[in-house]
Amino acid sequence: MQQAVVTGDPGALAGLRVPESYRGVTVHAEETEMFEGIAGADKDPRKSLHVEEVPTPELGPGEALIAVMASAINYNTVWTSIFEPLPTFRFLRRYGKLSPLAKRHDLPHHVVGSDASGVVLRTGPGVHRWKPGDEVVAHCLSVELEGPEGHDDTMLDSEQ
Repeated sequence: MQQAVVTGDPGALAGLRVPESYRGVTVHAEETEMFEGIAGADKDPRKSLHVEEVPTPELGPGEALIAVMASAINYNTVWTSIFEPLPTFRFLRRYGKLSPLAKRHDLPHHVVGSDASGVVLRTGPGVHRWKPGDEVVAHCLSVELEGPEGHDDTMLDSEQ
């Protein structure tokens, strides 16, 4: 698998079996209150972060599955890990109510990380620009573009 991903050969990538799970770093919804009453500077992310196997999500329309080759820790990761300023589960629960596809994000755990680079393994229906083997950079911007505000400036999208 590693050789196919590193070389980016679309034919070799198409023949790879996508694993049913992967190792990810998560936070758990049941722990969102663990730091209550503790100053932000004293909250220790090592207490809330868990390294565990999580199911590989089903690939949906407009989505791509990438083999992550590098990822970053940034302020989003730190805030998620200390549930500050708000736990991400509130946003994911609200997002999950938008559609059956979005419901997949309303889970009792959240895989942290908002920036990554890697190689496209598969693409879902409606993805035309990217193909297996493409090297990509991903970031945390999620835009549904169902509201007109986001078409001129994605930061104004009502679901951003």
